[in-house]
Amino acid sequence: MSYEGPLQELPCLNEYLEGSMLSISQKSKRKKRERIGDGLDTENTPHELIHQWSPPHKQRVVCKGKENEENQFVLARRPRKRREFSGLSWDTLPDELLLGILSCLPLQDLLRMSRVCKRWHRLAFDESLWHSVDLVGNPQLDQALGQVLVAGVLGLRCPHTCIGEPHFTHTRHLRVQHMDLSSCTVSTVFLDDIISRCRRLENLSLEGLELSDWIIQSLSQNTELVRLNLCGCSGFSPDSLGEMLKSCSRLEELNLSWCDFSTDHVKAVVSNIPSNITQLNLSGYRQNLTMEDLKDLVERCPHLVNLDLSDSVLMTTSSFPILQQLQSLRHLALSRCYQIHPAALADFEKFPELQTLEVYGLVQDTYLPILSKSLPRLQINTRPFSGVARPTEATRRDRAMWGMTCRLVFRS
Repeated sequence: MSYEGPLQELPCLNEYLEGSMLSISQKSKRKKRERIGDGLDTENTPHELIHQWSPPHKQRVVCKGKENEENQFVLARRPRKRREFSGLSWDTLPDELLLGILSCLPLQDLLRMSRVCKRWHRLAFDESLWHSVDLVGNPQLDQALGQVLVAGVLGLRCPHTCIGEPHFTHTRHLRVQHMDLSSCTVSTVFLDDIISRCRRLENLSLEGLELSDWIIQSLSQNTELVRLNLCGCSGFSPDSLGEMLKSCSRLEELNLSWCDFSTDHVKAVVSNIPSNITQLNLSGYRQNLTMEDLKDLVERCPHLVNLDLSDSVLMTTSSFPILQQLQSLRHLALSRCYQIHPAALADFEKFPELQTLEVYGLVQDTYLPILSKSLPRLQINTRPFSGVARPTEATRRDRAMWGMTCRLVFRS
């Protein structure tokens, strides 16, 4: 198939050309044919033979000369189809202008355009167009996921998706920096194949996935991680978790709530967590998070701003003096920590920087107005779900990912 001709006329200019340039070219063609016809009549051209042998609408040329004096013959040639508007074809547009046009297309249309020709395929997969991709709504991702990642995306959002073998075409490291794979259906083998190729991750959510020590070790190679959401994950050992936390020293937000953790897992966290953590969710550990673990945590992370210790039944009012050492603490969650008496919550007036307090399950609705009156500076029970390190907060209905909106969106 040849791609030399114009791919498509610019429709916005058709009307103008038909009324000006096209009419001029048609007049010049008629004058030229009249001049040719006058010359042929003076040469006694055999018109009957030409009409008989020549197909309609063909140019007629009689070949004469010394070598053809005895045997004259007639050449009948069909004229070439003239290219109209050749100066305004898609082929003449520079790459920069085509990239600007392609940047306005949704994902499905961009993929269709990539099949037009080799040049458009190259432009359609230019890295500038694949800055961020939202594949929510695509129920099955196999080879397509590998192609999207290889295209050089920086942000990928595809939670609640079934992921098969990605079929990567090369062994180079991926450019992806922000990736949301929350609640996906994917085997640990395929997930490790994806994570092991990442070195630049800054924000990652693997919420609800079955992991392995190999995957945690692959995460350790992403030393630029800032936000990590492993809520509800399982399948890895305390040792691999501790090594990963040591390597990812730039972590600022970490969500390890409701993982399949033992006491050893919790101790690996409080012993190796980076000291510059500002937001931490360690809820759901009931008997596994002790007061000693809380002391170690506060000593290691003195800059905590947001801390969630909900569903830790070993937390008592003795934890208040320990928490008071966190001078920057603004958001605290102690929901369903049943050993804390509701009357003791009035002591949080001594926390000068505290702004919100979540104590679901500790305070009855009838007592909540009284508590709010005794703590007028605090907003009580305003956040039923934690947003620590999560790509999208539960209260938001948009398709943002850590505050970023994906440019390419899959539309089902």
